[in-house]
Amino acid sequence: MIRAMKLPAGWYPRGAEAINEYLRGFLDDRNGEARAALAPHAGWFFSGKIAARAIAALRQDAATVVVAGGHLPAKAPVLFAEEDAVAVPSGEIFIDADFRASVKKELSLAGIHCAADRYADNTVEVLLPAVRCFFPKSRLLWLRVGAGEQAFKAGVLIARAASALGRGAVMLASSDLTHYGPNYDFCPKGLGKPALEWVKTVNDRRFIEAVLSGSAELVLERAEKEQSACSAGAVLCGMGFASETRRLEGGEKGVSAARLLAYGTSVDAYSLAGSVGDQDSFVGYAAISL
Repeated sequence: MIRAMKLPAGWYPRGAEAINEYLRGFLDDRNGEARAALAPHAGWFFSGKIAARAIAALRQDAATVVVAGGHLPAKAPVLFAEEDAVAVPSGEIFIDADFRASVKKELSLAGIHCAADRYADNTVEVLLPAVRCFFPKSRLLWLRVGAGEQAFKAGVLIARAASALGRGAVMLASSDLTHYGPNYDFCPKGLGKPALEWVKTVNDRRFIEAVLSGSAELVLERAEKEQSACSAGAVLCGMGFASETRRLEGGEKGVSAARLLAYGTSVDAYSLAGSVGDQDSFVGYAAISL
């Protein structure tokens, strides 16, 4: 069974040539060594190039690319795409069924409930056309994780399952940052330039610093209390995967190798396009190698 893409037109280019052209510079300059990275999941107009920076940071020899999405509450089950493949504009991405079965078994044994992802959600889908271009021969594991403490543990267990199967897996953790303004019912600093500056230099900055610190507790706390990430579960999952993969590969346990690769907002995207756009309601985006 092949999963069809469900997002309406406008989220990403619908033609393979347009996608390749959009990503060309990133594809030509790849030299990534990260096992995991945080990428935004807005439409490509807003955050596509930042997401490309995150994908380009991943190791090129990956047999399987895990895309961990979110938009789920803390106690939600981990959702998996159960199809055999996903159709994207440039072809199909085959699901790594053996890896999926192994991961689901590990999660279930740990008391983490799993279920099928049958919903239209941008956190995974919007990244897949780029994943297909960067990793044309790799398989996919599509999942979404709730914003709770078990998300980090899930990432650790996914890394262990990959190691047990001998999979050279990488993970793309999908989350946008602060959603600010009337459209999101979040305006603690009013409107206009002061609010934008606060999001960029305080609210988003504090969340990014939490990710860079490697502290899962701090990431979850700031996401919940400061509303600075829409899919903190995916971020925690990526952090857990990266930390455990480093340990399994002989790295120093507990040491964060996270690095900020790019940052911007939807206001910046409008500005680069020569448009005013919405200056009062906006979203922050970051690419971070984990």
